[in-house]
Amino acid sequence: PILKKEYLDFRINFLKEELSELQTARDINNADGIVDALIDLVVVALGTLESFDININKAWTRVHFANMLKEKGINNTRDNKFNLPDLVKPESWKEPYHKDNIGTLEEIKND
Repeated sequence: PILKKEYLDFRINFLKEELSELQTARDINNADGIVDALIDLVVVALGTLESFDININKAWTRVHFANMLKEKGINNTRDNKFNLPDLVKPESWKEPYHKDNIGTLEEIKND
């Protein structure tokens, strides 16, 4: 369990590194770097799920389904200077269920 927690921390830092590369590419207007960093974020995230034996398709489907139940509206928790439609959770909205699809993450315990 300790090694799994350390491995998850390693992967989180990997994602932070890729996110930093995305920000740097954006700061210097490097479109190629932006595309590369976005794909790397997806690859690392999916690889992390895979490494913990999580069924990616099942998790993706559940999250996508829950997101499609959201409604157009204004999300006051983030700035939207473009006035684009946003998705908000209606009162009846329920977050996706993953308890039967957490792979070996369940082995990670708090210290």
